[in-house]
Amino acid sequence: MMMTACDDGRRRVYRIGDKGESWTEALGTLSRVWGNKRGGEAKAVGSGFITATIGNGEDNRKVMLVTLPVYSSKNGKRNEKGVLHLWLTDNTHIVDIGPISSDAEDVTASSLLYKSGGSETINEELIALYERKKSGEEKPSSGMVSVPLTQQLKRVKDVLATWKKVDGRVSKLCLAPTAAVGASPGNVCSAGKVTAGLVGFLSGNFSQNGWMDEYLGVNAMVKRMMGLRRQHCMPMA
Repeated sequence: MMMTACDDGRRRVYRIGDKGESWTEALGTLSRVWGNKRGGEAKAVGSGFITATIGNGEDNRKVMLVTLPVYSSKNGKRNEKGVLHLWLTDNTHIVDIGPISSDAEDVTASSLLYKSGGSETINEELIALYERKKSGEEKPSSGMVSVPLTQQLKRVKDVLATWKKVDGRVSKLCLAPTAAVGASPGNVCSAGKVTAGLVGFLSGNFSQNGWMDEYLGVNAMVKRMMGLRRQHCMPMA
């Protein structure tokens, strides 16, 4: 796979064909999900992009880990020094695991190193390497910063466990009597694995006007609610 920073501010992800001769944009999954700012040019920051099999025994899952900067605004002014964040995805769900660098560092490039465990003498490790520009210099410094991501790796495993738990809950929805009665050839419950390609799941997890994604992805903001909450759904206008 390949990720590129484009002039429209979005980062596009491409897959290479089986013959290795052409690249195709991964639309509908990861491409154009990440971006610096709407309508602006993406800052050319080299990102780490690796695949790994992570989990706890039976919960092992093949995922991708990505390092990309997140730009915040304060008093209406955008901070040009983005904070490097670690992102987790399984090519369907995407979760921001958290920051790696500080907001005072101007990161110019980053990479990830992962070593699986598997024995008492070999410990599982996730390390981020990033290059930062020194204050007042146009060229990035030659030194690299190495950061062990022990807590972030723990967070990754917690998220994977949550994904598995929610997959189980969603799969059981098609086993309910109402789902069985209403099943039809075009019904999602008759289409095989109901969780295949499912990006998010909004259920009963509310916080004021926010509707929390059970997969820990992007939450929904509810401006107007009608009636009472029901199991697995809520009427809206």
